Amino acid sequence: MNGTRDGLRRGARARGARAPFVMAALAVVPLVFLAIFFAWPVAAMAVRGLAPGRHVDLGGFTDVLTRPRILRVLWFTVWMAALATACSVLLGVPVAHALYRLRVPGAGVWRALVVLPFVLPTVVVGVAFRSLFADGGPLAWLGWDGSWQPVLLAMVFFNVSVVVRTVGPMWASLDPRTAESAAALGASPREVFRTVTWPQLRPAVVSAASVVFLFCSTAFGIVLMLGGLRYSTLETEIYSLTVEFLDLRAAAVLSVTQFVLVAALLVVSERSRIGRHDERVRRGVTQQTALRRPGRGDVAALTLTAAVGALILAPLVTLLVRSLRSDDGWTVQHYRGLGDLGVVGALSQSWRIAIDAALLALVLGVCVCVVVSWRAASPKGRSVVRLLDAAFMLPLGVSAVTVGFGFLITLDRPPLDLRSSSALIPIAQAMVALPLVVRTLTPVLRSLDPRPREAAAALGASPVRAWMTADLPVLWRPFVAAAGFALAVSLGEFGATAFLAQPDSPTLPVVIYQLIGRPGDANFGGAMAASVVLAAVTGLVMVAVDKIGGVAAGRMG
Repeated sequence: MNGTRDGLRRGARARGARAPFVMAALAVVPLVFLAIFFAWPVAAMAVRGLAPGRHVDLGGFTDVLTRPRILRVLWFTVWMAALATACSVLLGVPVAHALYRLRVPGAGVWRALVVLPFVLPTVVVGVAFRSLFADGGPLAWLGWDGSWQPVLLAMVFFNVSVVVRTVGPMWASLDPRTAESAAALGASPREVFRTVTWPQLRPAVVSAASVVFLFCSTAFGIVLMLGGLRYSTLETEIYSLTVEFLDLRAAAVLSVTQFVLVAALLVVSERSRIGRHDERVRRGVTQQTALRRPGRGDVAALTLTAAVGALILAPLVTLLVRSLRSDDGWTVQHYRGLGDLGVVGALSQSWRIAIDAALLALVLGVCVCVVVSWRAASPKGRSVVRLLDAAFMLPLGVSAVTVGFGFLITLDRPPLDLRSSSALIPIAQAMVALPLVVRTLTPVLRSLDPRPREAAAALGASPVRAWMTADLPVLWRPFVAAAGFALAVSLGEFGATAFLAQPDSPTLPVVIYQLIGRPGDANFGGAMAASVVLAAVTGLVMVAVDKIGGVAAGRMG
């Protein structure tokens, strides 16, 4: 027995001595990738705009940020993101309570329905909401087509799932005995929530709200399709300034401004995330408490859950119905004509690119997750780990349009002449999917108990055998979930791909956007049918993730 303990101690000391070198080696690959395919293109884009004559001229900030249109864009970006965040939280928290604390019939189906919008391509959602409010749509009588209300609803449609998936698992893991004790002492349900439940949920809610604000303020596809020129955010304005007006100076100023604002949001999100939830994960306290039957006080939560379900289903059902309608009535001719419109080839192209991007994101993401989940022994080591964690989240803080255009102006000469290469789009999409992979796998790695692996090693198992015996049974489901999320996000990526797609081999989101911009019922119907196909493919990917990945899918965010 003493020999076994001594073996464990010697093995732990040896691994502790090697760990910093192993972590450094693992960090090199994603850091080099980040430097070449993120920092360099973004810096080149900023320099091209802010130092046009090889001399830095910060006066561009004053010139650009005082333009009346830019001021309107900034204001619309901020207040729209704030309003969408408030609506998402006010709807998402009661839905999380209903789906994770109450015994609701078909709760699994409801959870899958709620998470579906998050992985739907933005182009599909834009087309769906446009079909809902445009002439001939069921809500055309509201007169909201071309107004800001569909933009708000589409943002809430996307992001309520972020709140539910972040707050729900946390709520499910709370010990109910504290609340029951407060109620037994005479506290009302409102007082119990305010004094007992809310303090424990607040870190998760703040984290979810900051992430939702981040997603809303950097929304591209839905704003481009629903807002037009009248309602533009920073993201779509960067695209217009770059593509339509070739005003790189103004685009660079807005990119830098957006980066600073989003970086501040990431700091808030990270500080709130490293709280009770992560601490419970590290201790392995992730089991769900027993669900209870709904009571009279749960009517509001159940009603809001039904309202969210209607918000999710209405545009999708409308999209399906309009894809099956023409001037002559019900028809499937829009689906029959998908081959002639190039949709079938574009779907095949999107699938190949998404697989490549997902594999690349997984390889890089695993390296990043191992590094950022390392329990460093020294304060300096822990600071380095936090710094690396923040560095790998930086792609969230930069416009995908900026990254895409930066690729074009930097990766066009040896030794990285990739401008016409088929590898460029998978690389860009991997940059988009990488933070999602990291956020899915990191909590699982941090919660791993090292003792079974150390015991296997002490009994003579090789490192690979010890890892396969102790860790692989825990990790493979979250790994499948991360792969599915990366694949789904890559299938629908539009921001950077709109810049990089070749005219002879566009992806399906690009084809849908092109069809929407063309006149004629055949093109509009084809866009509807293509959107249904893309939504169905993405939905099937997520169903597979939910079936195979199981609980790991709930760790998203």
